Amino acid sequence: MPPAIQEQFKFPADLPLRSSPEEATLQLSAASGASSEPAPIAAGTWIYTLVAPFPSFTDEVSFNDLRSVWQGKPTDSYDGVTVFVDPATREAITTLLGEPGSGAVESVPAGQILDQAWERQTAWAVVPFETLEPRWKVIRVDGQSPLDKGFVSEEYPLSVLYGITGLPEPMEMLRARLADEQAEGRLVPVSNRDPSHLTVVVVTGVTALVRATAWQMVTKGVTFPARDVGEILQNGDITHISNEVAFAPNCPPPDPNSASLRFCSNPDHLELLKYIGADVIELSGNHVNDWGAENLAYSLDLYREAGMKYYSGGANREESRQPALFEHNGNRLAFIGCNPAGPSYAWATDTQAGSADCADDWLPAEVSRLRDEGYLPIVTLQFNESYDPVPLPAQQKYFKDLANAGAIIVSGSQAHYPQGMGFEGDSLIHYGLGNLFFDQMYYNGLGPGTRWEFIDRHVIYNGKHISTELITAMLEEFARPRLMTAEERQALLELIFKASGWLK
Repeated sequence: MPPAIQEQFKFPADLPLRSSPEEATLQLSAASGASSEPAPIAAGTWIYTLVAPFPSFTDEVSFNDLRSVWQGKPTDSYDGVTVFVDPATREAITTLLGEPGSGAVESVPAGQILDQAWERQTAWAVVPFETLEPRWKVIRVDGQSPLDKGFVSEEYPLSVLYGITGLPEPMEMLRARLADEQAEGRLVPVSNRDPSHLTVVVVTGVTALVRATAWQMVTKGVTFPARDVGEILQNGDITHISNEVAFAPNCPPPDPNSASLRFCSNPDHLELLKYIGADVIELSGNHVNDWGAENLAYSLDLYREAGMKYYSGGANREESRQPALFEHNGNRLAFIGCNPAGPSYAWATDTQAGSADCADDWLPAEVSRLRDEGYLPIVTLQFNESYDPVPLPAQQKYFKDLANAGAIIVSGSQAHYPQGMGFEGDSLIHYGLGNLFFDQMYYNGLGPGTRWEFIDRHVIYNGKHISTELITAMLEEFARPRLMTAEERQALLELIFKASGWLK
């Protein structure tokens, strides 16, 4: 039984404990007597998660398939899968899945499960929700995941009820006494998942509302680019957009056939960012001053009026280096970044708006300071462009240095072509997410190239980054990303996982 339930669930003090079940008239146990009469008294619900090493292709399984694997009777799709559990979890999950089959389940000390699963790659594990960490990938069971904001524990197949059962008369007495204590606020059922401690952060790649993307917004409606992914972006508690282009009142009508790389956006198109619920705008882009620093300054006013925070750019050099700070459900998050790629006219000066430069090596020190102050830094960067899934050597070093300085997540916002990932300690690095809203429909690189996109959904719980879900999209009509098919997703993940050094 999870120690927290034993420690936090308090029986009335005058009830004597017995040393054996046979002597007791009441018992507290996992899923025991769920169909008995009278019904169990809920003491707590413990949420378990089905996980695999992060570079896994399995996104979802049915409860029946999981039970078949657990009992050593897998279908062909999951033949050869081993499930790792620690001894306590094995006891709890057996109440849901039945007795494990010979060789199908391996009991491993909790501290060794992750490393052993990564060595085997094809292995799964079942772990308590509170032990999740970024190197695990959470697999949905019957379409449900405890990472979802609308999660309902009673409907989730891997919820274990810990309840009190026993003889009718002691049960009736205990139920009445516990009801009095609960009414007085002294007793609540225990759980290892509290939604009031959970924050979902959605991080995206390049947005540039120009050329054919802007033309589609004019002809099909301002919110057209978000038609298929808008709900995903809206459901973030904090949604990040890297908008590389300033809004300008004198911006000319968009030309879908333009070859110019001097960009501006129609101020009316800010409505798209409002519609998707953008909370924080990254300004590290190398096009932010294409239409003049005065129009970036104008754009900052628009963001402030819309209630959007911004960072990695600002009205001057000092402001450009300030983090965007958030507190949500007890989690303290700091977004910060810079632009090492230039061009120099894009950088802010003491008197001119622009993106944050990376000079003086200020960023790692600031990341460390924020971490020391109790913030979880999320660092996003406009690094040098590379149409290659393997990140540049200098990029790898710079991103790793920031992770070692204390960033929980380091993300590349420069990439028009998605790039690989890595872990540095407990920190997740994604070297490049690809575009979000930008018109690059041409095939630059392997496969669909610049049409491939990542939307990263990071889950923060109780002051810790516990998981990242990779959402994959394909650009259509020069403006509109849609969720990938299973075949498209497999192709992209194979490419990226190989580029990350995780697959041969």
